[in-house]
Amino acid sequence: MKLEKFHGIIPAFYACYDDQGDISEARTQALCDYLYEKKVQGVYVGGSSGECIYQSLDERKAVLSYVANHLKGKMTLIAHVGAPSTRDSIELAKHAAALGYDALSAIPPIYFKLPDRSVFKYWTDIIEATPLDFIIYNIPQTTGYTLTTSLFEKLLANKKVIGVKNSSMPTMDIERFKKTGGDDVIVFNGPDEQYVAGRIMGADGGIGGTYAAMPELFLQANQFILQGKFEEAKHIQSDINDIIIALCSQNGSMYAVIKEILNRRGVNVGSVRAPLEGISSEDSGPIDEIIVMIDQAIQRYC
Repeated sequence: MKLEKFHGIIPAFYACYDDQGDISEARTQALCDYLYEKKVQGVYVGGSSGECIYQSLDERKAVLSYVANHLKGKMTLIAHVGAPSTRDSIELAKHAAALGYDALSAIPPIYFKLPDRSVFKYWTDIIEATPLDFIIYNIPQTTGYTLTTSLFEKLLANKKVIGVKNSSMPTMDIERFKKTGGDDVIVFNGPDEQYVAGRIMGADGGIGGTYAAMPELFLQANQFILQGKFEEAKHIQSDINDIIIALCSQNGSMYAVIKEILNRRGVNVGSVRAPLEGISSEDSGPIDEIIVMIDQAIQRYC
C-alpha cells in the first residue's frame, strides 16, 4: 500500500548553515547521513524546523535539492512548500516534484486572516500544480488558522490529499481527523510531547522537530506502540518530555540547542538564523546535561 511509506518516525529536517549563516550543502548532506544511519522512515524538509519563513525562495529550493540528491530512493521525502504567496508555494511544489519527492505539504496562508474558501483555494492550487500527493499541515498556534473537520472532508474529495500533519495540541483533533479520513488517510502526530498519546488516539506516525535530537527514543516509542507495550511507551514519553522541557529552557532557541547537541555529536549543522536566538555561554553546561539525559534514556530503553 502506497501509504505505508509514510508510517513511523519522520524527523523534521533542520536548516543547515555554514559559519557565515548561509545554507551549506556539505552540512545538509551530513545531517542526511546522520538520519539515514539512524534508520528513520523519512524526512520532512523545509518546515518550521527548517526555518523556512526566514529563508528566501532560492535558499528553500537549494535545500530541497541537496536533500533529494542525497536521500532520494533511500527514505520517504516530504517537501513543505507553504509560503506567504500561492505563487511561491507553487514554484516550490513544482521544484520538489521535479526532484522526485514523495509528497508535498503546506501550512495554510499566514498573516492575513482568510476565510475557509480562500484557504481551500490556496491548498487546492498547490495540489493541482503537480502530480504529487499532498499532506495538509495544521498548526494553529503559529498560523492562527485551525483546520476544521468539514474543510478536511472537503479537501479529501481530491484523491491527491492523503493526510494531515496535525500539530494542534488536543489529541481529540487527531481522533477526529482519523475518523473523518479512515484507513485510507494518514494522520501524523505533530506535538512531540504527546507522540504516544497521539498514536494511541489514531495517528499513523509522527513528524517532529525534536526527533533528530533523540531519534533512538522516538523509534523505540514507535516499537513499543506497535508491540502493544503501552506502559513502556508511557514511560519513554515521560523521559522524552523531560528532555524537551530542558531543550526549551535555555537562553538559545530550542533549535539552537538541538543543533549544538548535534554539533557536539560530530554533526555540525551550524546555528540558527536571526531573529531566532543562538545559544549563550550560559547554555553550555546545561547542554552537556541534556546530552547525558538523552544518552541515559537510550541506555534504559534501546
